[in-house]
Amino acid sequence: MITDVDRSHLERCVQLAADALDAGNEPFGSILVSADGLTLLEAINEVGSGDATQHPEFAIARWAAEHLAPAERAAATVYTSGEHCPMCSAAHAWVGLGRIVYASSAAQLAEWQAELGAAPSPVESLSINEVAPSIPSDGPSSELAEQVHRLHRASQVRRMG
Repeated sequence: MITDVDRSHLERCVQLAADALDAGNEPFGSILVSADGLTLLEAINEVGSGDATQHPEFAIARWAAEHLAPAERAAATVYTSGEHCPMCSAAHAWVGLGRIVYASSAAQLAEWQAELGAAPSPVESLSINEVAPSIPSDGPSSELAEQVHRLHRASQVRRMG
């Protein structure tokens, strides 16, 4: 269940996704929030550099592994504009992060990409729990998914020139 506090963090993720798009990257943004509600890290997609692994969720997993004790990681929440891809779901599970809350789902993204005529992903579109069944997750947010959809439309229009 997505709470008002969750929605507030998700709104920030959608803004970060817009910032990523403005910076020439794909529109994804994520934040890591501690158990006591402090934002520990904000990250945007940085695949425009040519490295397709530069997802914000992956950056959060790497940062958490370096900076947080296992108990802190397990108690933290990752908020993200889009449900984790399989690579990011696996990284999240391997470092022992806690709950994930997302504004739009992997299924929605796959549908949008097909609708927009985008090239298919080289990785199967799977839900978080298909990759890492023990991770608690909530989403999508019906209120925010359409905003994320608009960002992906803008991204595809930019790619097509």
